[in-house]
Amino acid sequence: MNSIGFWQVISASVTGKSHEKQNIPCQDAQGYKRLSDHQLIFAVADGAGSSKLSDLGANLAVKMALITLEEKITMGVQDAEILPWQDYLKAALTAAKTAIEAEAVTQETEIRELATTLILGIATPELVAVAQVGDGAIVVEDKTGNILELTIPTSGEYLNETVFLIAPNAIETAQINLWKGQPKYLAAFSDGLQMLALKMPEGKPHHPFFSPLFKFVESITDETDAKKQLMGFLRSPRVTERTDDDLTLILASFNS
Repeated sequence: MNSIGFWQVISASVTGKSHEKQNIPCQDAQGYKRLSDHQLIFAVADGAGSSKLSDLGANLAVKMALITLEEKITMGVQDAEILPWQDYLKAALTAAKTAIEAEAVTQETEIRELATTLILGIATPELVAVAQVGDGAIVVEDKTGNILELTIPTSGEYLNETVFLIAPNAIETAQINLWKGQPKYLAAFSDGLQMLALKMPEGKPHHPFFSPLFKFVESITDETDAKKQLMGFLRSPRVTERTDDDLTLILASFNS
């Protein structure tokens, strides 16, 4: 790689107002890992609100997806141009789904009780490869200031019906996108932020939402303090007056 720089990342999940009132745990999960200064992997999952163990399903999906992506990328060749990114993403989705199926057997429960969405991403200075089952989205801003969606919320056959990873054809119908460009900023988020972050129904990014957040992640000097600030933003009236759902947001900046 000839790019000099590094990924700066901050992430948070907070329990929505509706879940706090009902004393239900946060059913969102997220995670990321810098495999090197140049390579970042990340995942966001949103457990089904009606499922009793969906928080477990979401956390398991994120964990297994990241483990699988790291294994595939670490074992592969180092040339970003020729790596089979789509195959890696499908393998990660499959590993997450398989883990959920096994956990349902362990828990002696129906698999639907662990239902969750799953968003995955691999980011380098030259490209961003993404996969998504269900709602939420991934947004990127390139070095020239263009902000675009790499995935959009996916609904089922009916309005407001979410597609979950446990669905029989979830992996075959997953959104998979390989964007070749120079990312400056990235955001991945669960559906709790959709109405603020995207112009629906087309799913285009709402620039005034992202611009201050991207500047924020770029300027981080203390990650612990920055995480507190991000959680404060997600719990602020500006956000909670528009949504009472669980909220998850991963922000990344490639600082060169």
